[in-house]
Order: sequence, then C-alpha cells, then structure tokens
Amino acid sequence: MSAPPTLRTSVVVPAHDEEALLGACLASLARQTRPPLEVVVVDNNSRDRTVQIARAYGARVVTEPVQGIWPAAATGYDAAAGDVIARCDADSVLPPDWVQRIEDAFAGDAGLRAVTGPGVFAGLGPVRRRLADVLYMRAYFVLVGLALGHPPLFGSNLAMRAEAWRAVRGEVHAASDAVHDDIDLSFHIGRGTQIRLDPSLRVDISARPLGDVRGMALRVVKGFRSVRIHSPGDGPWARYGQKLLAATGRD
Repeated sequence: MSAPPTLRTSVVVPAHDEEALLGACLASLARQTRPPLEVVVVDNNSRDRTVQIARAYGARVVTEPVQGIWPAAATGYDAAAGDVIARCDADSVLPPDWVQRIEDAFAGDAGLRAVTGPGVFAGLGPVRRRLADVLYMRAYFVLVGLALGHPPLFGSNLAMRAEAWRAVRGEVHAASDAVHDDIDLSFHIGRGTQIRLDPSLRVDISARPLGDVRGMALRVVKGFRSVRIHSPGDGPWARYGQKLLAATGRD
C-alpha cells in the first residue's frame, strides 16, 4: 500500500493591534510537532508592534487595508501556499499537535473539506469557564449548526483544503466585516460530512470578548445577518427541505 500524500499547511492569523497576545500564538506554532509550511500574519492596519513581532517569529506578513476580520482572513487565505489552510486568531494558543492532527484528518478522509474544533477561554476560574463554555461556545455550535444543518466552522480554530477555499472564494461575502466570517464560510464550504467538528481539537483563546457587552451584542446582530443574507435560497428552511428530499430519494 502506498503512503498517503504529504500535505503542507499554511496557518493564517489575522491581526489588528495584537502586540500583547500575538507572541504567545506564534510561539505555540513554533512548538508544533509537525511544523507548518508557513505562518501568514495578515496585518489589518495595526498601529502597534504587531508586524515587528510577527517578523521576529519568522512569519510572512501580508497586509489588508479594509478593516475587519473577514477581509483580513480572506487575504490570508488567498496568500496561503499550502495544500491545507489553517486559521487561528492572534489570541489563540495552539496545542503542540494541532497542525499534525489537522493534516492527519485530511490525509485520512479524501472527502473532508474542512475541520474545526472549539475554543477554551483561558484565564477564567472553573465556574466562569464552564459558564462561558455552555453559554458561548456550545451555544454557537448548537444554534449555528441548526441554521446550517451541519457543524459550523469556528474562526479561532479551523482548517480547510486550499482547493475548497478556491472553489468558494467568489461566493463568500468577504469584502466587508458586516457578517461573521466563520458562519459565512460555513454556508459555502460544504455540507454534512464534508465539515467535521472534532470536540477534542481544542485551542486556548482569550476571554476578552466576554467583557465587551457592546461587542457581544454586535456579534449576535452579525450572526443573524450572516444567516439572513443566505435566505431564502440557502437559508435554514431551504437546507432542511433539501435534506428531507434527499432522505426520501426525491430530487
């Protein structure tokens, strides 16, 4: 039996004024048991030492002048040279086997287009961490999963085949930050078993969003907007209707 093809992974990290947290993220990528092909830091109009820190860790820096995570992430995906494009945020701290597990998942399943896992809020006590996990992380996967009819991607911890990104690049709404990049991408990247949620593929993330009430409200608004722009043609009712027709053997 021939060995499975070797996959190369580009890790994309969008960053805006992230000098306080970016170093820990890049240090965790430098400790990977299977190093990535490259780390691409997308400088999204940073005014601090984000670019200098990225280059100090050997990352390739590209720039995106349009402010927002979605424009920055899309620019990073476009710039990536790997067969697999992994994405984390500047406040993500990755376990040492993160890249290896991602590559093994794709090597073992030719039909897999994307894989994702949850985030674990760092710096919280046990009770607050549990509440944040249930009310934020699990709620995201359950509620958005219901809208999609399959697991959603989580932006701080995802990977996709580069060919899958190229296939949907012209369909996604990446020109502005009006929608959630991960929800928007989830609508287009694949359905059913093409997207895998691995609950054990966990990364540490900052708890800073939990303290920003206005920011949390904006996230909710953007979440609803992300679903609404895909309706009615690819909205929840259309998706479940298609699943029902498929289950009954009808076109």
